[in-house]
Amino acid sequence: MSEKIRVLVVDDSALMRKLIPQVLHRDPSIEVVGTAMDGEMGLKKIRELRPNVVTLDLDMPRMDGIEMLRQITRKHHVPVIVFSTQTDRSASLTMKALALGAFDFVAKPQDAAAGRIEQVAAEFALKIKVAASSGAPKMIITVPPAKRKERRRSSMPNWPSRVVAIGISTGGPNALQYLFSQLPEDFPGCILVVQHMPEGFTDMFARRLDECSAIEVKEAQSGDLLLAGRALICPGNRHMKVRRMEHGNIAILVDQPRVNGHRPSADVLFQTVAQEFGNRAIGVLMTGMGDDGAIGLGAVRAAGGMTIAQSPDTCVVDSMPRAASARGFATRVVSLSNLSSVLQSKCAPEQLAGESATAASTADVVAGEGSSRRR
Repeated sequence: MSEKIRVLVVDDSALMRKLIPQVLHRDPSIEVVGTAMDGEMGLKKIRELRPNVVTLDLDMPRMDGIEMLRQITRKHHVPVIVFSTQTDRSASLTMKALALGAFDFVAKPQDAAAGRIEQVAAEFALKIKVAASSGAPKMIITVPPAKRKERRRSSMPNWPSRVVAIGISTGGPNALQYLFSQLPEDFPGCILVVQHMPEGFTDMFARRLDECSAIEVKEAQSGDLLLAGRALICPGNRHMKVRRMEHGNIAILVDQPRVNGHRPSADVLFQTVAQEFGNRAIGVLMTGMGDDGAIGLGAVRAAGGMTIAQSPDTCVVDSMPRAASARGFATRVVSLSNLSSVLQSKCAPEQLAGESATAASTADVVAGEGSSRRR
């Protein structure tokens, strides 16, 4: 946009109301037009100042950030970036805010109270600009299973038919909650997820997904088995890889350098899944900004696996899937509402058996042609 992006900062900390405008003013495309110390004042300032984006603290007196966000979603439709501290309570509130329609969040550095927030300045400014250009996201309403079943684990491991690797970023929490709520308990694939999310938030995120899903969802640990009906969420600030082992395939976590500016990175996950599982791999790039995962999705396709991009019209931000599609790496473009049925179909054991039979038949034909040529 040609005009400056008008930002309203809502935070009960006087220090944050001073520091956030200071770091945002360094970007010439952003103008902080006002600040507010609680939700009541924030709503009044929205009416007066008409900002393009609101940055929001959640833990405030009088009207807290959650209630303010509810009213913004209902009445004002302004995109909201949550500025959240890294505590269990804040992580829980942040997940709730995203479910209510917050565009995205930025984690406050541990030393933010000492006045040092420069390390998140670039991330903050970028997310504000993307939010301003995208507009307020539509809230995705999920319907969890009506009655949660006790999961029955056999004494024998239930090995998956396929390994589904998902790369996702902005808009991801709601999109994954929708997808996972549609998958049955006996889903035959294993799902591995790289969600761009900082350390301290992914465990709460995994628990929230587990509560509304029939499949098992957990934050990954090194050595976790890849099982049918299980989804592993890569922890923040780690990379996730896979390894084929004699007694069961496992996820492993590593502390290698950032890739595409991210740790975890979808490219790292996709490349290792392609290498280890070949045509039994399915790579999926979903809503998010940037191009992390595009090259890795190409590796999955080159290895014979299936590659899927979420359709742009169902993304909060479509940069990640669009980057893969532009390179020709996505073999299918699927809407969020249809993604569950596609994954269930492609992971069905009979589907895999049919593909194996087709491959064997093709190999026989090729072998026969070779024999004819030799004669």
